[in-house]
Parts: sequence; structure tokens; C-alpha cells
Amino acid sequence: MSIRDLIREALRSLESNRGRSLLTILGIVIGIAAVIAMTSLIGGVRNSLISGLGLNAARTVQISCSYPMDTDDVADIARLMPEYEALEGSAYGYTQAQGSNCTVDANIRGADSAYLEMTGEVKLAEGRMFTSAEEQAAARVIILDKSGVQAFFGTPDAQVVGKSIRLGSHDYQIVGVDEKMPASSTGTENVYINVYTPLQTCLDDFSMGYPYLSTVTGLAREGTDMDAIVETTMQQVAKVMGIDEENIADNVYVYSMKSTVDTMSGFMNSFSLIMGAVAGISLLVGGIGIMNMMLTNVTERIREIGVRRALGATRRDITLQFLMESAVVCVAGGILGTVIGYLLSWGLSAIASALGLLGSMGMTTPGATATLTPQISPEAIAAAVGLSIAIGLIFGWYPARRAAKLDPVECLRSL
Repeated sequence: MSIRDLIREALRSLESNRGRSLLTILGIVIGIAAVIAMTSLIGGVRNSLISGLGLNAARTVQISCSYPMDTDDVADIARLMPEYEALEGSAYGYTQAQGSNCTVDANIRGADSAYLEMTGEVKLAEGRMFTSAEEQAAARVIILDKSGVQAFFGTPDAQVVGKSIRLGSHDYQIVGVDEKMPASSTGTENVYINVYTPLQTCLDDFSMGYPYLSTVTGLAREGTDMDAIVETTMQQVAKVMGIDEENIADNVYVYSMKSTVDTMSGFMNSFSLIMGAVAGISLLVGGIGIMNMMLTNVTERIREIGVRRALGATRRDITLQFLMESAVVCVAGGILGTVIGYLLSWGLSAIASALGLLGSMGMTTPGATATLTPQISPEAIAAAVGLSIAIGLIFGWYPARRAAKLDPVECLRSL
């Protein structure tokens, strides 16, 4: 028999038992939908976490020291360590201002564009980053977050690029707007906002007599051994800052984000295995259902098997016929399950985003929009369909072989 004939016979057989076939397909649909939905959501959560940490998170090194560090110290460390693609410092400040209808508590972050782009800390909704000329001249330009736009201009969607606001005793021109909207930005009393200035501007205007860096962040080059660079960085920072060997551990702190990324990946992989096991149980139940249906079909169609054998059908033909019926059921269930799993993943991600579940579990950076987008890969869809076919062949093999081994004479006696 040709493949076309086998498929036609399989569809005709399933058509004659619609109710039983639909119930059997349902088991496969549930299993495949669970696999697609879970893998897509887990992929989406992983992407959200990586996005929150920044694209270069695995290569990022955080450096701090109990001795005050300035930009000259960072430049010296950078010269001693060519392993770093970039090494940038940042500083913090604070001031209060009067908004449109509230008192504004402004957290000032002094950082040049290279730092902000390296860490992904700022995602512009409009405007631009600081220019090199502005950074070198300590220009009074700022990037304001959405909460600051609302506090000073009444609405977070106001067009503010090019306008100025007063912070402390100086006016600052807005050159960009960060898309973040911290939860503390609502209300009519004290409002907390984030303001980004060039590093030297922050040191000059908001350091409150302490013109030193708060943190230093490095971006290691591709392929760098992160454990080794952490140790080397501690030694070089101690050398630049004049710290004795025995006091390094107590005064120099170097931390690689790779450990955070690895921990996160390990957690997500473990969670994937657990969810995969749950979905696998669903597929196992569906496979058992297919075997049960096929065994029932064999019992009900003994006469048909006898007639076919009497007319010249071989055992191979009978085996292929019943295997094709099992495969058709599983492929139909796989296709339906993939579609339902796709829709389910988007529905669940929309619910999770609306409820802010990622933010409530601490899976986003402060102030970031906790939006979950499912990661649906072609490989997962192909694996789901392939798994469906495999289930059909595995669980349909025994009933098919049982049908093929029936004695045609005994089958015809049942007529």
C-alpha cells in the first residue's frame, strides 16, 4: 500500500469513531500544549531577567574599595588591565526640588554615556545620551525618568526634550527621557525620581563635599576568564590604591555578574526540567490512551483484518495501517497542541505582565517595566511535532504488531 492509501485508510477509520478519536487526541493536545506553553514562558522569563541585568551582564565586573577612588585611579587601573574593554566610574548624589504639585526627591546618578550603554541602566524613550563634549565640560544636562517628567510637567508623556528644570541652585537641560517609571512616582506628596547627569557634573554639583566615585564597573573582553580577572583586578586595585597585600580582602571588593547569571541559568534550567517532567507525564498518559484506543480498534476490526489478509495483505501492510492511524492521531494532536500552547503562552504572559508578577518576585530591575514576552522557538515547535509522531509510533507499535500477527483463518471465523 502507498503512503497516500495508508493515510486515506487511517482517516476513514478515525472518522468512523469520532468521539473516541477526539478524546484520544485530547490527551496529546494537553501534553503538547503544556510543553509549548511552559518552554515559551520559561524562555520569556529568562530573557526578561537577562534584559534586566543588561546584555553584557555575564562580562560585567563591579569594583569598590574602602579607600576613596577618583577618575584618575580608574584610568590607572584601566592602563594596567587591558583585559577590560571598558572601565567606567559612577557617582551618586541627592537633592530636592519643587515639582508641579509635589516635593521631588531626586536621586542623582552621575555616569557618562559609556557607562550607561555598557550597563543598560538607561533605556531611552526619547532624546539622546550625553555627548563627549558635554561630559568633558561637565555640562548641566540630564536624562530624566518618566516619574520625573510627570513630577515636573504633570504627565509622563509630555514632550520635554530641550526643556529645563531646576535642581538645587542650577538649571539643567533635559536631553533624554528614560522609559522607567518607578512605583514610588505616584501620589501628591514626596515623589522619588531618578536623574542622570554626566559624571563630572554630578561630582561638581551634587557630591556634597565628597567628589569621589561610588562604584566602578568594568566590561571584560569576549572570552576572558571571569574568575581570573576578578583576582587580577583585586591585585591591581590594591596596587593603585596603595593597599598592602594582607589588607586586600578587607578593603577591595570585586564581584563578577557571571556568578549571578550562572545561578539564574541554573535555576531556570532546573525549573525547565520540573515543568518538562510534568508535561511528560501528560504525554505519557496520552500515549497510554492511544495504545488503549488502538487495542480496542484491533479487537473491533478482527473481521476486517481477516478479509484484508485473505485478499493478499501482508503482515507488513497491516502493521503499517495501524501505525499510520496512531501517527495521524498524534500528529493532529501535536498540531492542535502547538496552536493552543502558543495561544496559552501569550495569554498567561499577558496576565503575568498585567498583574506585575515579575516585578513582585524581584525579577526586574527597579523601575523597569515588568513585561513578559514568551520566547517561542521553531526548535520547540519542531520538537513538539516530532515528539507527537514518536509517541504515535511507540505506543501504536504493539497494537499494530498484535493486529498483524492475528491468524487470518481465526479472523474469518468471526464473520
